[in-house]
Amino acid sequence: MSEVLLAVDRLRQATNRHDLDALAQCFDERAVLVSPDGIAESREEITSYYRQWLEAYPNMVITPQSVTMFGDTVAAEFTITGTHKGPLLFPGGEVLEPTGRSVLLRSCSFSTVEDGLIVSHRLFYDQLEVAAQLGGHLCLDGNSP
Repeated sequence: MSEVLLAVDRLRQATNRHDLDALAQCFDERAVLVSPDGIAESREEITSYYRQWLEAYPNMVITPQSVTMFGDTVAAEFTITGTHKGPLLFPGGEVLEPTGRSVLLRSCSFSTVEDGLIVSHRLFYDQLEVAAQLGGHLCLDGNSP
């Protein structure tokens, strides 16, 4: 397996083990994560982002669907499954308390690797899909529909 694919696979494995120390070591110190939730601009911020997800979904598992490499970048399609058992930060800063509901989120990412570490990780998933599966909705103007 190439160094590029190995770096992304280490991230998946660390996430599935819920091993934040190993997860942090997948990223370069100057790495950037861009997601629907915002931007994390260091290894420490990226680890904090994943910590929030793992606390919200303590049984979270990432299952790859397809993985493609071109140069130093990996494109991956995967599902995220888990049960919402912890607080989850939503757009606008609201926190959704645990619902006990299960989710299956279709996701994809583009990860760029240098010297065996991820330097850029762009994560995509549908926030409306998360809200719907948790029994809620997105509110764009601060008012309930």
